[in-house]
Amino acid sequence: MPRNIHITHRNDNGWAVVREKAEKASEIFSTQEKAINFGRPIAKKEKVELVIHDTKNRIRDKDSYGDDSCPPKDKKY
Repeated sequence: MPRNIHITHRNDNGWAVVREKAEKASEIFSTQEKAINFGRPIAKKEKVELVIHDTKNRIRDKDSYGDDSCPPKDKKY
């Protein structure tokens, strides 16, 4: 089963793209935007959620690309 993709903050190293339950980051970027741009196509291809964290690693946003029979109403758009 594919695992969600998380964009997490790394104190001195920037922003990491991490698969759920993975021990190591797939990639680390200097900006959150670069990390999101790397992780979004993966989430779309694997039909999972892209979970974006803030600088304190609290979830600030989620984008779902899976087949959800009862999707939440997106308040962003």
